[in-house]
Amino acid sequence: METLEYIETKNTDFESINGNYGKYGGMYVPPVLESILKELYEKFKIIIQTSSFQEEYIRLLKTYVGRPSPLYYSKRLSEHIGSKIYLKREDLNHTGSHKINNAIGQILLAKHIGAEEIIAETGAGQHGVATATVAALFGIKCKVFMGKVDSERQKMNVDRMKMLGAEVILTKNGTATLKDAVDAALEYYIQNPNSYYLLGSQVGPHPYPTIVGYFQSVIGKEAKKQILEAEGKLPDNLIACIGGGSNAIGLFSEFLYDENIQIYAAEGGGEGLIIGKTAATLNMGKPTIFQGTFSYALVDENNEPVEAYSIAAGLDYPGVSPQHSLLKDEQRVKYHAVTDKEAIEAFKLLSVIEGIIPAIESAHAVALAIKLLKDKKNEISIINLSGRGDKDLDREFF
Repeated sequence: METLEYIETKNTDFESINGNYGKYGGMYVPPVLESILKELYEKFKIIIQTSSFQEEYIRLLKTYVGRPSPLYYSKRLSEHIGSKIYLKREDLNHTGSHKINNAIGQILLAKHIGAEEIIAETGAGQHGVATATVAALFGIKCKVFMGKVDSERQKMNVDRMKMLGAEVILTKNGTATLKDAVDAALEYYIQNPNSYYLLGSQVGPHPYPTIVGYFQSVIGKEAKKQILEAEGKLPDNLIACIGGGSNAIGLFSEFLYDENIQIYAAEGGGEGLIIGKTAATLNMGKPTIFQGTFSYALVDENNEPVEAYSIAAGLDYPGVSPQHSLLKDEQRVKYHAVTDKEAIEAFKLLSVIEGIIPAIESAHAVALAIKLLKDKKNEISIINLSGRGDKDLDREFF
């Protein structure tokens, strides 16, 4: 059997031990889901060790997704910033983002378990498209829950999901964005526990943060090998955007124990660090139980979750991964808020000087690099370009 390094699992200081990341994580769900999720975790641990799973997973990543994704030296952006910038090109994956890595892994789990229906949530639409894609690949029924507001600002991805055969179910609850899509998907899951919930980010109850982190770790494994081949040494820093946290942990996970590497994440700062006008959960939030897990969340004075805001639908979420919550407390990763205005400027800049149109989510990471590295010359940096910007071209910021 062909093997790849990123298939291995480990339990260490920054990672999950039975669903707990330090004091964060856990499984806060109704009893009907608790038994199903515990069984899913046990099956996950067994299935990923089988040769049939590994061989099919590796084959699909290579021949269907197009991995490994390139690590591209961004010459003109490097000249603009004054440091050596590499872009991990997850935007070049099939479906246009990192989301397909996790979707491929989880659809294989669903197939091995015998699921007859896939459900998912989506914000920017990239996870919805990835889920609809893999459901079509395996001929399984698919329902994708999405906030009405997000569906309007990401119409192209809605059309793609429908073209792929998925049923897109819109919710008007709350702000009709990602949080409300997750609520709707969880409610449906509780009522239909025999469905397979293909959760898209590193959030929610155990075992999803572990599962999603595992399938996204391919990003960091590849990036470490690629930067050593390109530079003969490890980078000085890593930068990724973060909403729920899957693309960020995908890059970061392989470097967490390389102590000399600085790691940064760009949250959706929205209109500034004001509750109700930001999605900067790790800057403005507090630890609480939210959507099935204990992690940081944006809350009011009564410790009740409040609505988030970001121009980027994929970052517009008031919760965050329990693993990122631990990494914040341990100060292993530094989380910065990037405003809408800064992200738009970076979106336009990368498009013009590199011919690469990034997702507005990924533009937050580019903006953070511009801000952080202006006083740190001659450093080597990897930015995770988590998605492409086709979906954002009809947005009002033009």
